[in-house]
Amino acid sequence: MASDGTVELTFCVVNTAQRELLLRGLDAIARERARLPFATETLVLDNCSGDGSAEAARGHPAVDEVLALEERRGKARNDSELLERARGRYALLLNEDSEILDGAASALLDALEADPRAAVAGAQLLDPDGAPIACAWRFPGPGTAIAQALFLHRWLVTQSDGRGADENPREVGWVQSCTMLVRREAAEAVGYLDPDFFVYSEEVDFQKRLHDAGWGILHVPAARAIHHEQLATDRTTGARRVVQFQRGRATYMRKHHSAPVAALCRVLWAWSYVPRAVAAMALPGQDAHRYWLHARQALCPSHGDGMREAAEAYNLKLAASRGEPARSGQVPGRSSSRATAS
Repeated sequence: MASDGTVELTFCVVNTAQRELLLRGLDAIARERARLPFATETLVLDNCSGDGSAEAARGHPAVDEVLALEERRGKARNDSELLERARGRYALLLNEDSEILDGAASALLDALEADPRAAVAGAQLLDPDGAPIACAWRFPGPGTAIAQALFLHRWLVTQSDGRGADENPREVGWVQSCTMLVRREAAEAVGYLDPDFFVYSEEVDFQKRLHDAGWGILHVPAARAIHHEQLATDRTTGARRVVQFQRGRATYMRKHHSAPVAALCRVLWAWSYVPRAVAAMALPGQDAHRYWLHARQALCPSHGDGMREAAEAYNLKLAASRGEPARSGQVPGRSSSRATAS
């Protein structure tokens, strides 16, 4: 590690209208930075929140720079911008709902330092009650689709559950990006994240391209972070999230597999939701409609409005409130957006 003041690690946080979770996560970053014996920095990209998040981040002692977007964009593009702007050899990508626990950054750094061929290291995620949750999986493909259709995914697809005694880093297919350390030279070599993925599967595609370029992906059980999962608990955008999730997975399959394989996987994934939907109709507290929606979108991922369309509508409404002309056809995540940096 550099001891001459050169930035070794950049904490990169993307936030969309979650001010209180953002501040909680920044408090955790401040504690972690105080523990590290080398130079670090924190960048916050505020995705046009409108709830005072950018101002709150500017006033937080852990933050070195705030990029405040004037319109909403996709997560892939936002993460890429932070990776490009970061000065550290390593960049720790964090969602606003990620709260790293003491020593997490050190454990992730140690894992990548010990394995020069590894490009990514992901933390073990915990729910808000402290229970471990799945956060590493095999890459999507016909094998994983068959496993899911046979309800064997917990054993054949998931590669992390946090319940094992082994705390050593191990190689996996891909890790969830909400607490993901990236070797910046590797990210630059593969062209960062693909903005065609607005959100969901963007990190899978990114890690697949790294893997295909010869880099390894590590799951690090000793590094732990609480994932508050604000998207998963936000019922107001549930249908849009389902649409975007299935659309992202379909985009990944088209990019990395043949058309017949992608079609087969859509059918298998759709089937995997049908028994769950039927069971949910008879079980209290279960949302059968959500499972049916997943099944339908798995078969027809291009149908419906997702989170990209929600961002477009938000941007149009914002432009109208400012008296600006609508820019027809603009897709957040593909077009250039203005930003202000503090």
